Amino acid sequence: MSHYQYTKKRRKNEHLRYTDRQKLEIIVRMNETSPKYRRKSLRQIARILDISPATISREMKRGRVGPLYGKDLKQYHSYSAEVAQADYDYQATGKGRKLKIGKDHAFAQHVSDQIRIHKQSLDAIIMRLRRDGNPFQTDICSRTLYNYIPLGIIPGVEQRDLLRGGRPPKREYLRLRHAHKGDGKGIEERPEAANTREEKGHWEMDCIQSGKGKGSACVLTLAERKDREVVIIKLRSETNEAVVAALDRLERKMGAKAFRERFKSITTDNGGEFLNWRRIEASCLTGKARTRQYFCHPYSAWERGSVENVNGLIRRFVPKGTDISKVSKKRIQEIEDWINHLPRRILKGKSAKIASGRPEAA
Repeated sequence: MSHYQYTKKRRKNEHLRYTDRQKLEIIVRMNETSPKYRRKSLRQIARILDISPATISREMKRGRVGPLYGKDLKQYHSYSAEVAQADYDYQATGKGRKLKIGKDHAFAQHVSDQIRIHKQSLDAIIMRLRRDGNPFQTDICSRTLYNYIPLGIIPGVEQRDLLRGGRPPKREYLRLRHAHKGDGKGIEERPEAANTREEKGHWEMDCIQSGKGKGSACVLTLAERKDREVVIIKLRSETNEAVVAALDRLERKMGAKAFRERFKSITTDNGGEFLNWRRIEASCLTGKARTRQYFCHPYSAWERGSVENVNGLIRRFVPKGTDISKVSKKRIQEIEDWINHLPRRILKGKSAKIASGRPEAA
């Protein structure tokens, strides 16, 4: 049996494989070097490979290469299995279901602008369109939009441009249990209404530091557990005195009664800036209790996960290593407004402003 002969019976409508194309290339090369009377016709080639003559004809056009030059400098065209396979693979990219986005370039550009310019998450973009009305032809879910990013369908947007780079959680947190520092109240004493997030007015508090060697300025963040409302305050230093002074200013601005109703409890970590719980709890206006402070367990960041999530959002605008003393109070307020107007999946597409009953700015 000749090395190019092929005896396998093919199934009906079966596509050619790369090995089939290689065998066809061998026969074509042999034809080119053989005398004219020994060359195989198209039908003979089809019979050898057990393929329809029409299929061979189309395949010869698909893998056509040339013009090439023979010994007498006569031009001719040949067949390349590599060229044919490359064309087949390219044509195969058009198979399957069409993308839901279709040719809606306006939608793709809108998503791109929201991510690159306005720092929005994909989830927030979809929820805002569904809440406020979608003027585009495309109506897709967040998961579908996430799948489009690595495909390069959204112009100018890569995986690294997404919130936290589109990375999944690195690990599960270890649920260690250690006693908190000082003589303050532990999280075990926190009211059940705060634990279950059924009641408004229970907050979590934390600080974001400047980069090493960039000064002592920091940002004080407070996140409401039920409605996810956020308060962000710039501090000159990460000290207990600065934290107490910030809460005092907030109480004077709101009034003692309004502050007491809005901040029923505050949960913090065991950082030195939060250890003087007596001054944090005492009103600067009446001297009575204005709130209750509860300490998490050490190394248990998940116990105040809401404020940790807020810190991640703030880091989109104030990256690690930033000198916070150079970030203006106006910019801090803009970041607070951006977070409070961000549609949240956990709030069923509402923003914290809407969920808390405070009207959202236009």
